[in-house]
Order: sequence, then C-alpha cells, then structure tokens
Amino acid sequence: MTATTLTFHERLLPGPGGWLGTVGLGAIAAIALWPVQAAAAVVAGLLVCVGSAVALGATSPVVEVSDGVLRAGSARIPVGLLGAAEALDVAAMRHELGPGLDARAYVCLRAWARTGVRVALDDPADPTPYWLISTRRPELLVQALQG
Repeated sequence: MTATTLTFHERLLPGPGGWLGTVGLGAIAAIALWPVQAAAAVVAGLLVCVGSAVALGATSPVVEVSDGVLRAGSARIPVGLLGAAEALDVAAMRHELGPGLDARAYVCLRAWARTGVRVALDDPADPTPYWLISTRRPELLVQALQG
C-alpha cells in the first residue's frame, strides 16, 4: 500500500443559500401536497429536502492536488504538464468566464464558488489551452500546483 501525498483538497459544496434552497424545495413539495393529506405532505417535503441535499453533495466536484496530479471534477492531469497558474478574484473570474473564455478551455465551474484558478497547459498533444477551475481558496491551489 502506498501513501498518498495530498497537498490540496476541496469539495465545491454549495454555500448557505444552496442548502436553504433544498429546504425551500421541500417546503414547496409539502405545500403542494398539503390539501391531499397532511402526513403525506410532511413526508414528501422531508424526502424532497433530503434528496435535494444528497444530490447537491453528490454532484459537487472535487478539486485536488495529490501525488503530482491535478484533479478537477472528472478530469485529471499530471502537474508536470501544467504551465503557469494564476489565482483569480471575483472580477477576474467573471472576465475569464465571459469575454476572456477560450471555447477550447476545460472548465470546472460552480457558481457558488466565485473565485478560481486559471492553469495553462504545456502539453503539445492536448488542444486544451488552459483549465479554469472554481475554488474558494485560489491562492492555496496555486501554491499546491507550484510545488
């Protein structure tokens, strides 16, 4: 068994507003069923709330640097094939996702993580010019990628 060298790990879970949205969905389901039967409405509301929360958690991508590999969602690339990494604040991330976006870029985005990192690729065999990755801790991800 080999040890894993983990230098950065973040699951891009929603913020408080996203979790409150699951409660709101549960409440809507309960209100819709209340005229039919109160007990069924409460059960359905709880099931929708829990199901929504599980779905949000299960679909939240992981951003990780470990054992010399960057992982962002389902994509992986060795750190040796990466060029410069740049931490992006909210305004820079907005620009990169709008007028600054190259359609060939790999994007791992979650709207609730408004900052990110742009990482250039130095792989001549890969047509992807860079990765754009959402993270709430861009400076730490850049540090992990640098060594």
